[in-house]
Amino acid sequence: MTEPLKNQLALMPIAQNAAQGRWRTEAMRSHASPRLLFVNRGSGRITVAGLTSGYGPNNLIFIPAHVMYGFEVTPTTHGHMLQIPAAMAVEWPEDQVHLRLRDVVAQKEIAGLFDNLERELKSTRVEHSRAAHYHVGLLSVFFHRQMDNRPPDAADERMRTAAARLVAAYTDLVERDYRTGKGVGDFARDLGVTPTHLTRCCKITCNRSALSLLNDRIIYEARILLRETREPVQDIARRLGFASAAYFTRSFQLRAGMTPSGFRKSATASPI
Repeated sequence: MTEPLKNQLALMPIAQNAAQGRWRTEAMRSHASPRLLFVNRGSGRITVAGLTSGYGPNNLIFIPAHVMYGFEVTPTTHGHMLQIPAAMAVEWPEDQVHLRLRDVVAQKEIAGLFDNLERELKSTRVEHSRAAHYHVGLLSVFFHRQMDNRPPDAADERMRTAAARLVAAYTDLVERDYRTGKGVGDFARDLGVTPTHLTRCCKITCNRSALSLLNDRIIYEARILLRETREPVQDIARRLGFASAAYFTRSFQLRAGMTPSGFRKSATASPI
């Protein structure tokens, strides 16, 4: 993400993506600035730092910068994804947080905060951009107050297990080094465990293998580069750590169901 985009405030509807390809939401990815996911209707699962949890209506999920995540979007899902400017990250938690708003007053308050933010972002009035940033600040205040008042949650306990801590460390390393051509064995060695143990822990926390998480992150990035740049396929393969363009093409086709060139021709823009 370029510096201007990294510091851009944006609010994107989630529902639009349900019919645009599951990879655009479910595949593992991260961003250079934080995200706040607000679901006001529907349910599904979300995986953040290798830990899968269910989400439902009136859920707020904060995802810090450079943390891998992916989430289901069904036809009944409705909500927003807020791109928080990197310069405002200090106003938000350091770690991922999942809030389930059960209080009706809080539910109405968060809906109103998002409505006001969306109104300012769409406005042409003087100082509308500054007003929008202030609304993000109010969202941060609301979020911290809800964190302070929330009851103990089973998901919080799961985050503290040895398996969850190991998988979170693994996803951090993947996010840092997925372009280097490292395999699961290399990451496991860096973490001081065996590949078998690492995969066992990944199965426990998100029902996926360590290899699946790694490949998912790589192929998602490949899709983004194919969709948003005109960079030659062989250069993308090299950038993502593949030994050859042919190997990249085989790997991409196996997971995406089409060749890189075919994907590039069929790809359309996506707001998330």
